[in-house]
Amino acid sequence: MSTVALITGAASGIGAATARRLSAGGVKCVLVDLDGEGVERLAKEVDGAWLAADVSREEASLEAVALAGQRYGRLDLVHLNAGISGKVDLAAFDAERYRQVMGVNVDGVVFGVRAAVPLLLRSGGGAIVVSSSLAGLVGYSGDPIYTMTKHAVVGLVRALAEPLAAQKIRISAVCPGFTDTPLVAESREMFVNAGFPLLTAEDVAAAVESAFYTDVPGTLLIVQPGRQPVPYRYAGVPGPAGGQRPPLGDGDS
Repeated sequence: MSTVALITGAASGIGAATARRLSAGGVKCVLVDLDGEGVERLAKEVDGAWLAADVSREEASLEAVALAGQRYGRLDLVHLNAGISGKVDLAAFDAERYRQVMGVNVDGVVFGVRAAVPLLLRSGGGAIVVSSSLAGLVGYSGDPIYTMTKHAVVGLVRALAEPLAAQKIRISAVCPGFTDTPLVAESREMFVNAGFPLLTAEDVAAAVESAFYTDVPGTLLIVQPGRQPVPYRYAGVPGPAGGQRPPLGDGDS
């Protein structure tokens, strides 16, 4: 029985590279992207199923999971990768653009997890990998709203790690540095001229595949050019005086 993966933001960049990598290993892929032509073209290339949809809509994730169930009868791996840059100027605030960024980068992940878990459970468990960013671990002043969204999904991954693991579902995140994808296309020349190395989409896809099979739920995998991916470790948070443990979680992982 083939392993089945669902990938959002799959028409280009990291999502497309992940689809190609998994497909080459025999995984059946269900691909989702707002770019209907692009996602259909890639689905034909990897002999997978596809859905043109906006992940900021809850229905998109429900439809994608239903497609996996109808086409392949199961779901084992989920790569919640769809994302857009912020570029929201707080001084000249555009509320519509703000909602768009939040919808794709945060709501799309929440909706994706919520929709996928029931079919993962029926399939005996599995793994979810969320595409975050180094901006989900540090403050990136160049794009504050994007940074906020990536911190949000890191928090979700960390908080869901234990309860999902109890149901045999591993959730983790990849946190790459600047990657040569359409998301940074406008700045690519600047990086090249400065001699700043960029990750390739294939570099990140390899880390995504590794994250699917990590033994440690809640892993945040840092991906940087020229380095092996490495799990990020948060510093411990001081507890209250007297050594009392917090009632919900350990608070210091």
